[in-house]
This record gives sequence, C-alpha cells and structure tokens, in this order.
Amino acid sequence: MATAATASIFPVPSPSPDAGADGNKLVGGSVKLQGLKSKHASSGGLQVKAHAQAPPKINGSTVESLKHDDDLPSPPPRTFINQLPDWSMLLAAITTIFLAAEKQWMMLDWKPRRSDMLIDPFGIGRIVQDGLVFRQNFSIRSYEIGADRTASIETVMNHLQETALNHVKTAGLLGDGFGSTPEMCKKNLIWVVTRMQVVVDRYPTWGDVVQVDTWVSASGKNGMRRDWLLRDCKTGEILTRASSVWVMMNKLTRRLSKIPEEVRAEIASYFVNSAPILEEDNRKLSKLDDNTADYIRTGLSPRWNDLVVNQHVNNVKYIGWILESAPQPILESHELSAMTLEYRRECGRDSVLQSLTAVSAADVGNLAHRGQLECKHLLRLEDGAEIVRGRTEWRPKPVSNFDIVNQVPAESI
Repeated sequence: MATAATASIFPVPSPSPDAGADGNKLVGGSVKLQGLKSKHASSGGLQVKAHAQAPPKINGSTVESLKHDDDLPSPPPRTFINQLPDWSMLLAAITTIFLAAEKQWMMLDWKPRRSDMLIDPFGIGRIVQDGLVFRQNFSIRSYEIGADRTASIETVMNHLQETALNHVKTAGLLGDGFGSTPEMCKKNLIWVVTRMQVVVDRYPTWGDVVQVDTWVSASGKNGMRRDWLLRDCKTGEILTRASSVWVMMNKLTRRLSKIPEEVRAEIASYFVNSAPILEEDNRKLSKLDDNTADYIRTGLSPRWNDLVVNQHVNNVKYIGWILESAPQPILESHELSAMTLEYRRECGRDSVLQSLTAVSAADVGNLAHRGQLECKHLLRLEDGAEIVRGRTEWRPKPVSNFDIVNQVPAESI
C-alpha cells in the first residue's frame, strides 16, 4: 500500500530501451492501460513515430512484419496519470487499517492506576484498599427477579457467595477445593458456614448494577468471619449488609477441625482488624417442633444440582427451603428485611427434609394487614436431626405500580 501511495504522488521514470527482456515484461504488464492511452493519442490526430523502424529484409527483399490484432504500440512514457493505483483496493486497505486501529484503541484501559488497586487477572473483580477488600459488580438479570420485579433473597445471597470465592481465587489462594487454600487441600480441609446474618434495606431490580465488597477477619481461635457490603453502583446507596462465621471441617471424616498453622500462615495476612459490618444479634434461636410450629412443609429433598463440589448442599439452598413453609399471605404482602441463620448440620443428596415456621403474631389469619412481622424457622431431617435454625423479619412491601397485578388496559377502539 505504501508503494502504491508513493507511486501515485511521484512519477516513476520509464525504463530505458536497453532494459532487456525484464524491461519488456514490465511494460507489457500494463497492456490495458497503455492501449487506452495510445488510442486517445491517435484520436487527436497525432502520429507516434519515435520508435518506427524500417521493415526487415530477407534474401534482399523487404518483408513486412506479421501484424496481429492484439499488437499494441510501444508504451508511452510513464506519467502521473497512468501510474494511479487501484483506488478501490487502496480504500479497502485504508478502511482495514482504521478499523484495526480503532479496535486496539478501544481495548486500551485509560483508567488511572492507583497503588491500592490491583486488577485481578481473571477479569472477575479487583482487590482494593491495600489488598484487603475484594470488589465485584453484578448486573441483575431478568431470570434473577421474582413476581415483585425485584431480586430475590437467594439472588442476593448467591452474589455474596460468588464474591467470597472470587476473593480467594484472585488472591492466589485457591487450591483444588471449593474455596480451599493449597494447604487446606493437602490436609483435606474445607470451609463450612456456621452462622449467617443479613439485613436488606432495599432489593435491586432488573437492570440494576450492584457492587459487592467483601473482606475477612478472625473469629475466635479457630474461626473466620466474612463480611459483605452491597451497594447500588449508580447511586452508592447501601442495599444489603451481611456477616458470617466459618470454620474448618475435614471433608473425609466430616468433623470440625482447628485451623492448622500452615493454613493460618496462608490467610492471616488477608485478615482485616475491624468490627463486624452488622451488630451481632445475640438473641437465642429457639427450637421448633410439631406443636410450636404454625406451618410445616415436608418431603423436601435436594437435587443433584443443589450440591457443591464438596458433596453437600449449597448453603443458599437452605434459605429457599426455609421459606417453603412461610405462609403465603406474608410472601404476597411483605418482603424479607433481615435474617439470622445457624447452620447445625450438613445435608447430603439422599436427605429428606422438613421445613417448620412459626409466626410471632396473635392473629395468624390476618397477616396481610399487619406491619412488621417476625418468624422462627427450623429445617430438619425426617428423623428430627436439626439442619438449620433461623429467624426472619418482614416489612410491608413498598407501594408501587407493580402491585397492580392482572390488570390489562382495555384496547382502544
């Protein structure tokens, strides 16, 4: 392309008559263009005789050279006009160059780099605040919202869990296990959650982008606390706060374990010395039974996809099972505003569970018109072994146009 552009600006001198066979080939390569030029010259009444020669003689007689229909006159001198490049090819080449340059320009990241920000190599978030906090954004998808057109509590909890795992991954501590460090994998250790506390100020809606920050701290001698803060990316409004406590369990014996020193050395530098994001709710979670529960749902069992790689049920699935026994009037008129869960036992793929709920209200039959509500929950196996104890708080749903259901405007005639 550069050669063609240069030739279009600076005329190339024509080869000398003594150029030989190679020169003849070069001239012959422009047959069409030279033919058009010669025809134009002859139409103007000019006769080109510069290269005229006498007919050759054979045995003393003159014999004219054989003429062919495709014989062309000698090429004219090479000038600016007959050296113009193929403009369509040149335009295509220039367009290709500009498109490639634009693509490279858009791929460049011009955002300022700060010393307290490390872009994670997996493209799933970044570590901020001196490497102690992991931050990740999520866009609320259409399949993550419910009948209220807001994200469900399970969607929020899945986002929290995802950031926790990506934090470990980005920090370079992920081994072969599900959130386990290399030393934990060597010792067959995994993390299990024992307590979860969540407060939801507002649920995001479809199309919202939320920002989740998470960090870890020590909890006692053999535990780890993980906190989360979920904000609206556009406004910075705090939507959800959550705090949890985790301990180690041997995945072979299924017994709790102390944190080995080798593991502590791996994770200690990532601990933040800060108070929990939520004030701990120290109220005792009482046990429910068939006599104290107002609602009971039986026959709950995990599907294969409910299991994580550690071969027990995902802790977010327990929340869905707990709400299976929540009364329908509460689900229709109220939204979950706070939740405290105590995980007492893991659940396997062959387990069959029961969900029990008790409502702390005198008039259970008129729940839809009550204000703040509180429920107690129990998730247990059929043999009575406790899986999760819980307490939930509910507030009336905000009034909006979305509350009008099954009303279709009449078609104008």
